[in-house]
Amino acid sequence: MKKLLLVLLLVFPTFIFSQKIFVVDREYNSDLKVFVVDREYNSDLKVFKAEREYNAKGNKGLWFFVDREYNSDKKVFFVNREYNSDLKIFFVDRKYNSGWKNVSKKHLLY
Repeated sequence: MKKLLLVLLLVFPTFIFSQKIFVVDREYNSDLKVFVVDREYNSDLKVFKAEREYNAKGNKGLWFFVDREYNSDKKVFFVNREYNSDLKIFFVDRKYNSGWKNVSKKHLLY
């Protein structure tokens, strides 16, 4: 099963995956628990906040935050402790600085 999923992800281009994110207020409502680190080298993913939805294509750390849960691709909950997180992110100021540092966690956003 894992091999089939891996093959499908490699065959289909990554642009078909959008990164529209909705922030939930309860951990049990989330798809993913996220912790924001204060140093880039501690992160799994460097995230750039896109200003437009169409800029948030692909699984490259380009996130567009939506106002409605039904418009989102992923629901995230921001945790206060690193050990409670599924993914550690660092927000960057430039689009070209975004991307994965720990590609083993890339599957979390598919």
